[in-house]
Amino acid sequence: MKNRILFYTLLAGAALALHAQDAEAIVRSSRDRIKADTVSTRSRMVLQAKAGSVTERQIDQYSKDGPKGKRAVIVFQKPETVAGTRFLTMENPGGADDRWIFLPGVGKVRRIAASEGSGSFVGTDFSFDDISSASRNAALDTHTLLREDNLEGSDCYVIQSTPKDSSYQYSKMIQWIAKDTKITMKIELYDKKNTLIKVAEMSALKEVQGRLITTATKMTTLAAGTSTTIYMDIIEYDKNIPESVFTTAFLETGRTR
Repeated sequence: MKNRILFYTLLAGAALALHAQDAEAIVRSSRDRIKADTVSTRSRMVLQAKAGSVTERQIDQYSKDGPKGKRAVIVFQKPETVAGTRFLTMENPGGADDRWIFLPGVGKVRRIAASEGSGSFVGTDFSFDDISSASRNAALDTHTLLREDNLEGSDCYVIQSTPKDSSYQYSKMIQWIAKDTKITMKIELYDKKNTLIKVAEMSALKEVQGRLITTATKMTTLAAGTSTTIYMDIIEYDKNIPESVFTTAFLETGRTR
């Protein structure tokens, strides 16, 4: 009897380990599904207040693979209140991304510490961590396949990702990943008390240069009743982007060498 119990215990443990590997593989396939050396976009960022008022911003974003991972720069173009604000994030294998921001009113580049990841990104519903989440290394979290579900007509894997680093702002993230396209369609974000605080929803499927993408991402802060939606109006793959764009010197001057 003891041998039989031990056998079933080992079998259950092996099944759980395989489950975890499968869940991580699904997350990796979702984050790595777009193959491109560079991505350039122009987007509208629409902020909706609880009272219903709406403000709009225009941003450009440039990303490029590098020897240590992905680099990305966001440049605010409009309105004048945020124009010239520039943000740089660089993937750091095995740890949190390195991030810097330039605020015209301050006039200098400031490094964003890992402990500031939960801070609002330029007054939006996105945090600094949220902005970097698309390139977040899957190895930083423990992934569990919770169930399968149908979301807006798409069969999805529902996967819970729990950060291995307890200092990360979220206790867990639950994401819906479409089985056929591997596109992440929805993410629920939970605070340290395991309370659902924000929901990200991806929509507006479009094929661009042979790649199927979502062109709208809406982040809703539940308690505040606010939301920020990013609409990608222009997207280009494999366009030449100078290396000097991904430097703090570019953040400060807005000019390439």
